Amino acid sequence: MRTLTRRMLWTLLLLLAIDVAVIATAAVLLTPWLAPVQDAVAARLPFGGASARIAWWLAVLVPALVAFVWAQLRYTSAQTMAEVDARIVGPEEYPDLHERVQRLAQLADLTPPQVAVAEAAVPNSFAVGTLGGATVVVSEGLLSTLDGDELDAVLAHELMHIANRDATVMTLASFLPSLTNGEYDPLDDLFPGGSRYVLGLLALGLAYVFSARVLDAPFGSLSFTLGFLFLFAVTVLFGGVALGVFTAPVVVLGRSLSRAREFAADRSAAQLTGNPAALVTALETLDSDGDRPGTDKRTASAGVRGLCFLPYGFDTEASTDSLSVETRSHPPTAERIERLQSVARSLETAS
Repeated sequence: MRTLTRRMLWTLLLLLAIDVAVIATAAVLLTPWLAPVQDAVAARLPFGGASARIAWWLAVLVPALVAFVWAQLRYTSAQTMAEVDARIVGPEEYPDLHERVQRLAQLADLTPPQVAVAEAAVPNSFAVGTLGGATVVVSEGLLSTLDGDELDAVLAHELMHIANRDATVMTLASFLPSLTNGEYDPLDDLFPGGSRYVLGLLALGLAYVFSARVLDAPFGSLSFTLGFLFLFAVTVLFGGVALGVFTAPVVVLGRSLSRAREFAADRSAAQLTGNPAALVTALETLDSDGDRPGTDKRTASAGVRGLCFLPYGFDTEASTDSLSVETRSHPPTAERIERLQSVARSLETAS
């Protein structure tokens, strides 16, 4: 377990390093338009030269990194729940579900997470984490398919993802791949309708004005405008290429952690409940093709599938998008069951 914890820590550190690289690349690409702000900051510093440049980069990178990580976790968590039509539910609406989560969280010495229910017939579950807390999401299909010890076992599995902090790490790791896939569009979500285009035109106008600092041509002239359009096109092109380059290691990191964390959550859940057989039964039931309800096309998202208890997500059909990339690579169910049976034998020997 300590080896897995170290791997998760290294994964988190590497994800943060990639975030720094993303922010630094964005800052470099936006340098022509940030020059006025950079000059204003430099004018207020008591020193100049290299020290002023270092101070400028620190002033940009540190707050931007904190804001970027916070925004990724908040946005990814909210967007993932929205994709499956999940909503936070209280104990008055789902008393049995809340009682189970509260009881298992107490056994695990864990602050009880929020509980959300997705209106989907496909039985599955997942956990998402932010810096301030976590949420366990279960589908109506799961609640109607499992009960008793089997439902406890699945809930315990999700709680172990939260306890091990890999729910937060995997939530963070799923942002860039989903952005690259086109599943996430933060600007469209934050500024729906025509407001997005108004904001875009305003930003384009400001960029045009600020370009006067770097373009050696009369402001407003044809040569100035063509130079601006070329600079803007280069920025967008290299920005897209950089996003793809930075996404690749995130996918590799997520997948390298995924199998180990799935096995760890299975093992920890079995030890928490003291009933590995219940998790085995749950896996066999949920992984049975004959028992899965029909496809729900609203939730055919690679990002959601990557976070789920079983890899089919909330959709019974595999994605047909050849460009789809996922950060999780689930181990085969048969291998998970084999390891759980080994845990059962260990518990029997210990008792």
